[in-house]
Amino acid sequence: MSEIKKIALAYSGGLDTSIIIPWLKENYPGCEVIAVCADVGQGSETEGLEEKALKTGASKLYIEDLTDEFVDDFIVPTMMAGAAYEEYLLGTSMARPIIAKRLAEIAIAEGCDAICHGCTGKGNDQVRFELTLKHFCPGMKIIAPWRIWDIKSREEEIEYAEAHNVPLKIDRETNYSKDKNLWHLSHEGLDLENPGNEPQYEHPGFLEMGVSPIDAPDKPTYVTLDFEKGKPVAIDGETMSAKEIILKLNKLGGENGIGLLDIVENRLVGMKSRGVYETPGGEILYKAHQYLETVCLDKLTAHKKQELAITFADLVYNGQWYTPLREALSAFVDKTQEKVTGTVKLKLYKGNVIKAGVWSKWSLYSEELATFDESDYNQADADGFINLFGLPITVQAIVDAKNK
Repeated sequence: MSEIKKIALAYSGGLDTSIIIPWLKENYPGCEVIAVCADVGQGSETEGLEEKALKTGASKLYIEDLTDEFVDDFIVPTMMAGAAYEEYLLGTSMARPIIAKRLAEIAIAEGCDAICHGCTGKGNDQVRFELTLKHFCPGMKIIAPWRIWDIKSREEEIEYAEAHNVPLKIDRETNYSKDKNLWHLSHEGLDLENPGNEPQYEHPGFLEMGVSPIDAPDKPTYVTLDFEKGKPVAIDGETMSAKEIILKLNKLGGENGIGLLDIVENRLVGMKSRGVYETPGGEILYKAHQYLETVCLDKLTAHKKQELAITFADLVYNGQWYTPLREALSAFVDKTQEKVTGTVKLKLYKGNVIKAGVWSKWSLYSEELATFDESDYNQADADGFINLFGLPITVQAIVDAKNK
């Protein structure tokens, strides 16, 4: 341990990373701790962090605003891919690679000997962080306290914090494990560890990005979204950046009880875990984009894209963002989006995202062909088509009959 003199720590100011600073100072005597906080849209959570980090032993704190890069280079490409992991819209998964990338850059610039993170040995985030670090600083030593220290639970973490005078904004009764960014908020732990317990959606303070559908207005809210080549460019006719659109959709979606997900998911490390997610703007954006694709993509492309979306989601969930396959899939997605341009109208009502209209100059939908009224479509053409399409079935039936 003596050769480690300078450590870059991924620092959020939450329970785990708050106690890691004094723990590092105790276990790596004389080491300097550089705290790095990546702002990915967690809002007020960054307030007061510098004072807290320095008071608990860090020599300095970087607060890096990564929100635009997070949206443009991670969220939007993943949304365009239609990638969802078992319905989960990958809020935490997408954030980890960009955080670890900046952490590696600062560690290299600061001349650090090691990088430290507060991920547990049970979770997915340790993999997401470390695979990214292996890409950007493959020779750097990684310290993962949860895999080596004597602390066994969040209760013991709180006790350690109290013993070392580390200020916390939580208490034992509301100590959910949460991850928040501009895309989502996750809740894990406490009563949620039992899948038989209903989430406390109506309990004051449980939801942070919106309300329960029960508490949403009785009147629907309409919203229109414009896309160009698969990317969101305007909301209700007003041109905005993708980040601004997501933030506005978060507000509209949250007010209408949109974006709640309660799932038991299959973690990368092999166990199942129960989580409750809030992704109000994300759910609206995904459904709007998928709605537009139904008229703009041909059948073969749409179906293959749906298949590859599962692979894309697996890569993101498993922390394999910086891989040749993810880059290749993104190139495929970009090609499929060349004509995904148009406008979508949605109705938001008590937790539901309801389709209310779609328009595109690239629409492949032909009312003249699909109509039940008279058209130029020759229905007699179906005879020959069905005979040829069904020929293998016919031949199989004849052969089976001969050999009975």
